Amino acid sequence: MPKVVQQQIGNIALVVENYDDAIDFYTQKLQFTLVEDADLGGGKRWVQVSPPNSNGTNLLLAQASTEEQAQFIGNQTGGRVFLFLQTNDFWRDYELMKANGIIFNEEPRIEEYGTVVVFQDLYGNKWDLLQLSSDH
Repeated sequence: MPKVVQQQIGNIALVVENYDDAIDFYTQKLQFTLVEDADLGGGKRWVQVSPPNSNGTNLLLAQASTEEQAQFIGNQTGGRVFLFLQTNDFWRDYELMKANGIIFNEEPRIEEYGTVVVFQDLYGNKWDLLQLSSDH
């Protein structure tokens, strides 16, 4: 019997200007967990962060090492929302993020699919904070 295909996205690379600034932002402002910070030599590190109690994909913080890479810091998707942070308590997380100085691009809104607001990371990449409605 053939093996069932089972795959998952383990990491999403996020180009950053500085490892330590990015770690501070994600762990202090967004309350993410530092999963791993390994020195790879030559100024490179393997840095993974993850939302609290997440059981899936991690962000791999990848410090730009060329001018070409540096051009995309803060604009990895050409101005579109890049990542979607789903939560089980929108208002708890929204208020905590506001208290931590997170920049929001709009006021929270209720959509058919849930409660959502667009915010920026430390470099200006756009994210959605999202709590799906119970029927989604």
